[in-house]
Amino acid sequence: MVRALAVGYPDAHCELDFTDPLELTVAVILSAQCTDKRVNEVTPALFARYRTAADYAGADRVELEELIRPTGFFRNKASSIMGLGAALEERHEGQVPGTLEELVALPGIGRKTANVVLGEAFDVPGITVDTHFGRLVRRWGWTELTDPVKVEHAVGALVQPRDWTMASHWTIFHGRRVCHARKPACGACFLMHDCPSYGEGPTDPAVAERLVKGPETEHLLALAERARAGERFGQATG
Repeated sequence: MVRALAVGYPDAHCELDFTDPLELTVAVILSAQCTDKRVNEVTPALFARYRTAADYAGADRVELEELIRPTGFFRNKASSIMGLGAALEERHEGQVPGTLEELVALPGIGRKTANVVLGEAFDVPGITVDTHFGRLVRRWGWTELTDPVKVEHAVGALVQPRDWTMASHWTIFHGRRVCHARKPACGACFLMHDCPSYGEGPTDPAVAERLVKGPETEHLLALAERARAGERFGQATG
């Protein structure tokens, strides 16, 4: 299934906009219980105003909260971001560190955030267990666990370490575009032959195709048509 996902989403990537590790870290903090699209609408003004860890540490709370208000939970997020800036200044000379242990010791950063930062900013493979990832790997029968850390370790044992970061992207893309929480587009899914949960959503292609979202829709529907004809993807190598 991992190889099939690579066929489905060859251009999968982190959908948060950033130019350096600090911007990425702040963006991931803001993405909690918020869409990446909304975060990307907020961060241009935020990043223009606050360029360094010291800027965040010394931010005017009212101003910072107002800038990030559209992302929700803005008071808690402001506290995390200001605390992050102060901790980076005190412990890491204002730079985002590149190890899991150092990252999770910073305010506002859990394993999910740390793995995103490691994978995207430092090219260190990591599995990002967000709501989409957890939902899909349980639907696929990769694990029955619900605790994100346990899910991370369970899936990490199934997937080659070199693929951890991209497997996270491929899975999250699939969760956002096809395998939705309430009504997965089963009849328009190119994984239909390999998914043990096939049938949880509509299997009628005409109904399912209307549920597929995103810029890859045409490509995904073409793959689904080939799957309905009996083709299985990602089987030739490995």
